[in-house]
Amino acid sequence: MRKTGIRALMVGLLLIAGCGGSGSEDTGPTTVRLVTHDSFEISDEILAAFEEETGHTVERLSAGDAGTMVNQAILTKDNPIADVMFGIDNTFLGRALEEDLFEEYRSPGLDNVPASLQLDPRVTPIDFGDVCLNYDVAGLSERDLPPPTTLRDLTKPEYSGLLVVEHPGTSSPGLAFLMSTVAVFGEEGDYPWQSFWSDLVANDVLVTAGWEDAYYGAFSGGAGEGDRPIVVSYASSPPAEVIYADPPVSEAPTRVIQDGCFRQIEFAGVMSGTPVPEAARDLIDFMLSLPFQEDIPLNMFVFPANQEAQLPDEFVNYTEVPASPVLMQPEIIDANRSRWIEEWIEIVATS
Repeated sequence: MRKTGIRALMVGLLLIAGCGGSGSEDTGPTTVRLVTHDSFEISDEILAAFEEETGHTVERLSAGDAGTMVNQAILTKDNPIADVMFGIDNTFLGRALEEDLFEEYRSPGLDNVPASLQLDPRVTPIDFGDVCLNYDVAGLSERDLPPPTTLRDLTKPEYSGLLVVEHPGTSSPGLAFLMSTVAVFGEEGDYPWQSFWSDLVANDVLVTAGWEDAYYGAFSGGAGEGDRPIVVSYASSPPAEVIYADPPVSEAPTRVIQDGCFRQIEFAGVMSGTPVPEAARDLIDFMLSLPFQEDIPLNMFVFPANQEAQLPDEFVNYTEVPASPVLMQPEIIDANRSRWIEEWIEIVATS
């Protein structure tokens, strides 16, 4: 985002915060300010049902990507920009917790959420997605190549020039994939993650600035227009290819490699200092309810956190949840993110 855009966003959010939102009392139906990242999408009728059920009004604020949203919340934490934040994920959670952005709240809906998604009592897991390697079925078949089954396979000569990844400094899936390689290979031993990346560079990996450049520009599968049959994307990308296929298809043209998938968990939290804490908790509870949870997959192409939610047929038939995704604690990510990115840049620039 350009500097002028950031300044405009800051002015807008500060004005909203300065207005005090929905007042200082929380005694009945009121306005709940919900700040989200730009990718938040839910059906209008779902939020309308919440408003009808509770009498509350939801005021939606969009604050750029997840990193920008967290930065703005930190800068305005003494006069919160919203009552509820949605869309902070485990790659940025550590920083938000360190700044005490959220108050502790346990929603009754958490009884239906796996413990592995519940990382801190101050935030509520709403959805999750897995950043995974995707491959073009036809593209590998044309080369008489089987899909790689491990990350290490990507360094083999037969996969030279076939992989495209995103820059971890400018792309969320790029950062997730980098952290996955750190978790898989470690930082010590005979073959640490730095060696893996040096070998990828030697094997002609292509790096793009973001997911769209990688998936639609360099990748050969699905809607991609490139010539590289392996890309860092999401476990939900194959069902998306089926849903948006024109003409319709009965089989997904892309598939997922399960080794090295990194689990991104998105949370919602009641913001510290909100003047309407009860209404904010009502909204958190609603986000874990089945109507909201079952609306998530086809709008945001991630999986609902509530394990009682029914998945659309496309998610059942054309992808699967990785059995052993990489999970990394927010405090570890927060302590090492900058260093890992700097080391990665040095490797890619000098190898």
